[in-house]
Amino acid sequence: MLKDPVTFADPHLESLLPPVQSSRRGFMAAATTAVGFALAAGPVNAQSVIRTPADGLEAGDMTVPVNGGNMPIYMAAPAKPGKYPVVIVVPEIFGLHEYQKDICRRLAKLGYVGVSLDPFFRFGDLSKMTEIRAVVAEANKLADPVMLADLDALVAFIEKQPKANARRIGITGMCRGGRTVWMYTAHSNKIRAGVAWYGGLNPVPGTMPQTPHDVAANLHAPVLGLYGGADNGIPVSEVARLQEVLKAGNKNAQASRFVLYPGVGHAFHADYRPSYRKEAAEDGWQQMLAWFKAHGVA
Repeated sequence: MLKDPVTFADPHLESLLPPVQSSRRGFMAAATTAVGFALAAGPVNAQSVIRTPADGLEAGDMTVPVNGGNMPIYMAAPAKPGKYPVVIVVPEIFGLHEYQKDICRRLAKLGYVGVSLDPFFRFGDLSKMTEIRAVVAEANKLADPVMLADLDALVAFIEKQPKANARRIGITGMCRGGRTVWMYTAHSNKIRAGVAWYGGLNPVPGTMPQTPHDVAANLHAPVLGLYGGADNGIPVSEVARLQEVLKAGNKNAQASRFVLYPGVGHAFHADYRPSYRKEAAEDGWQQMLAWFKAHGVA
């Protein structure tokens, strides 16, 4: 594991690292010349992209009926018969593409059913858009009540799957998906544990008026937050403020924890993007697996 991540389980988190100024430019400024998925995220970092084969797995695309259409999902599970714990993988603003599918296969290789979804399918395939401002504008159209209802439908679908142990469901996600981890874990009592990778903490008027700060005191399960100490879009002071909310909340809120990676920016797990930081990403992955195991998603 990484030798020097800072694990926060005590008060005064903001005193451990200096806060950085809030700015979206750190993760919104992107080149548009790459070929492949999520062009607006910047040039594809081909050398670091993790490719997990589907041998020994049952994996593929399908849809789940929701209000307004059929929501695309991707599911990967061990081919061997059995009942397996489930991890829902919620995408970034770019929607469902190969990065999330590979994460599902990585999880399936470890004995999970990995399930991802396209939260933004009503607005088109955001992974194929080339302008980051347009991606953000489309993703911001997704209202929280719709997002929560879609995930409820996905969980109901999971409960019917023969290989899914629906009593052991965890949820993880990156960026917008990390925010969703906080919001959905406060909404649903069917989640056993959550892991939020650099989940956003700011409101979007109209569609996302609440933030994780507003709901974190009432979590239905503990959440592990994995954040970068140099993330220009998520100041350390805001992470510290969220921890204070958790400390004053219910038992699940109080059991939640943070790991902050000093000097690491946003999207450090996204192996297909220039923001990828291998050491922090690998440590965060192990932290996530240990969290799920400790809270019954294993």
